[in-house]
Amino acid sequence: MPDQQQPYHFHSSDPKKVMQEIGTDGLLIQLKKMLLIRNLEIRGEAAYQQGKVGGFYHSYMGQEAIQTGCVAAAGAGNWFATTYRCHALALLLGATPNEIMAELYGKETGNARGRGGSMHLFTDRLLGGLAIVGGHVPLSVGAAFSLKYKKIKDLASFCFLGDGAVAQGAFHESLNLASLWDLPTIFVIENNQWGMGTAVHRAIAVKPIAEHLAKSYAMKSYTLDGMDFFQCYGGFQDAFNYSVKESKPVLIEAITERFRGHSISDPAFYRSKESLQNIMERDPIHLLKTAMIEQKMVTEEQVKEMEKEQREIVMAAMKFAEDSPLPDPITLGEGVFAP
Repeated sequence: MPDQQQPYHFHSSDPKKVMQEIGTDGLLIQLKKMLLIRNLEIRGEAAYQQGKVGGFYHSYMGQEAIQTGCVAAAGAGNWFATTYRCHALALLLGATPNEIMAELYGKETGNARGRGGSMHLFTDRLLGGLAIVGGHVPLSVGAAFSLKYKKIKDLASFCFLGDGAVAQGAFHESLNLASLWDLPTIFVIENNQWGMGTAVHRAIAVKPIAEHLAKSYAMKSYTLDGMDFFQCYGGFQDAFNYSVKESKPVLIEAITERFRGHSISDPAFYRSKESLQNIMERDPIHLLKTAMIEQKMVTEEQVKEMEKEQREIVMAAMKFAEDSPLPDPITLGEGVFAP
C-alpha cells in the first residue's frame, strides 16, 4: 500500500483468540462469505464488460475482510449504510446472489426491481448503497438517534464510507452531532488509498485519519488492518461493545487497497503493475485461508471445493438474471411515493 511507511497504530487483536472464539465451523462460514463476494464481483464485472450491466460498477475486491469481519463481530441486526460499493454488504445482510445479479442486469426480479442497478442495493437492515459521496453519513446518525430515542441499547448504526468522503462537510457535521448527542454510531472509513484517481495523501490533510479526527470530535478511534480478517473481527467487536455500552460514537479507519480501479471503466493507470502485485500478495482471502490451513482447520483441497461451490452459485445467479423479465415500463412510477 502506498502509505505503508506511515506508522499506523493498529488495534491489537490476537488471531488465535479469534479463531477459538469463532471456531472452525464459524471461520469456514466467513471464508465462504468472502469467496462468494469475490466470485460475485468477478462475474458482475464480466457481465458489465459484455454490456449486460448498465451504469457504473464498483468492485469490492480486496476489501472483503472489513465488512465480513464487521458483520461477523457485531451481527446483522444493526443498522447499516454504505456507499455505491455496496454488493458485499448487501450479500452479508441477507440479499441473495440471484436478486443482486438480477438488479445488476436491471431486471424485475432484482433487489430493487431493476430500478437501482449496481449502486443501490437494500435489505431490511441496510439503509442503502448510496451514490452521493458522504450523503449517507447523516442518515446513519439518524438511524443511531432512532435507536437512542426508542431506548434500544444493544444495537448500533454502522456507516461505511471511503476515504474520499472524509473531506465532505456532511461527514464532519455528522461526527459533531453524533458526539454532541452521544449516539451509538460507528463510522468506518474504508481507506482504500484512492478517491477515484487521487491518492489519499493528496486529498486528506491528516493521517492516520481516524486517530487524528476522532480527537477533534471527542470520540474513540480504532485503526485496523483491513486486509486481516482477524484484526477486523477483533476491532469491530471492541468498537461495537464500547459503542452500545456507553452510547457513544466511534471512528474506525480500516487500511486496505482495492484491487480494481474506482469503477470498472477506470484502468487505474495511476498505480504501477508492480505496486498492484505487491498489494495483491496481501489478498484478505488468501491470508485467512493460509491461517486456517496452518491451524489445520481446512485443507487446500477443501478450499478449492468451496471456491467451486461459490462460483457455481454465482453462475446460477447469472442465468437467473438472464432469464428474468425486464420491468414493465407502465410500472415505472410504482414505489416513488409512499401511500
